[in-house]
Amino acid sequence: MAADYNLYTLPNGIRIVHKQVNNTKIVHCGFILDIGSRDEQPHQQGIAHFWEHMAFKGTQKRKAFHILNRLDSVGGELNAYTTKEKVCFYASVLDKHLENALELLTDITFQSVFPEKQIEKERGVILEEMAMYQDSPEDALQDDFDGQVFAGHPLGYNILGTTESVRSFNREDFVRFVHENLDSSRLIFSCVGNVSLQKVKRLAEKHLRELPCYTSERKRPLFTGYNPSQHTEHKSLTQSHCIMGRTSYALSDEKRLPFIMLSNILGGPAMTSRLNLALREKKGLVYAVDASYTPYLETGLFSISFATEPKQLQKSIKLVYKELQLLKDKPLGSMQLHFAKEQLIGQLAMAEENNASLMLMMGKSILDLDKIESLESIFDTIRAISAPELQEIAREMFEQESFSILTFEPEP
Repeated sequence: MAADYNLYTLPNGIRIVHKQVNNTKIVHCGFILDIGSRDEQPHQQGIAHFWEHMAFKGTQKRKAFHILNRLDSVGGELNAYTTKEKVCFYASVLDKHLENALELLTDITFQSVFPEKQIEKERGVILEEMAMYQDSPEDALQDDFDGQVFAGHPLGYNILGTTESVRSFNREDFVRFVHENLDSSRLIFSCVGNVSLQKVKRLAEKHLRELPCYTSERKRPLFTGYNPSQHTEHKSLTQSHCIMGRTSYALSDEKRLPFIMLSNILGGPAMTSRLNLALREKKGLVYAVDASYTPYLETGLFSISFATEPKQLQKSIKLVYKELQLLKDKPLGSMQLHFAKEQLIGQLAMAEENNASLMLMMGKSILDLDKIESLESIFDTIRAISAPELQEIAREMFEQESFSILTFEPEP
């Protein structure tokens, strides 16, 4: 979110994005790959996430302990995560250890060997992770809702996969998945810290230049044909858990930022969000209620989630629809609009204070939008949003008939 970033491309197509930040001794760096669970075939569900785990389990020159100890021993941190559209391997270290971090990240990203014994061990870890998520109604609810909204499409796959798929993977499956999806033009090395562009270039030339030019013929199937639906599942719970929502705007849609603001007004982190005031503060029906919006390549997902006493479920749903209808019927007043803008601007400014998040955001932004907008440019866009514009988006997005609902109910 800063204009003062540097972008450098190696002959093999790998791009390096860099931002120098003074007054810090920590450097954050990582590889952001445009590969995620949506790139899996039906029989591969969960393999992107499993690969993320396996990257730490052995390379051509390191065993698992040596990978973990490489940065641990100098007080650094090594981490990774998988989403529907990205796999990220990243590290945070004292700036004097940047080369160690880059060399290690390069090793685990491109030189993993997927030892069979480690696959067996990690299989058990991931099955435990899946069980843990299933024991958490909020997490399981969101995963199941993704599958409901994006039914029959890879965007609906659970990132962790299925028990059957996770049990089935062998070394050849990982090698094939990486080979089919790795593309030098669709990966970024991102770096934020008090290090010069010259140093980052020198290290990238040393450790990344000799990597081959990876190419992929992958074509992501685009999602179409959303059909609203309602489902109820009975589980061993004491509360009713509900999630409701629909498909929404894509990453490149000009309505994305206004819709982020609208979602924030409805159920963002502030205690004064409309849904929090309506359901918690005024009626005492819920402990928490959240609205979230996640944009993807060609679509997005908007959802509202909460938990309440079973007898209060329908009343809570009606109150949610009432708040949605208000945003459709009545434009925000000038003071409401002003505060909504200031709130979002403040949240974005605070997010940029986190250099690790900034490093990851920069890489994702280059992959998704081929640019990084300056914070001031984003603020200008927010300040230009009008009340009629938000009302028009509310009318487009908040039609009750377009909503899907999933509820987890206590067993009778």
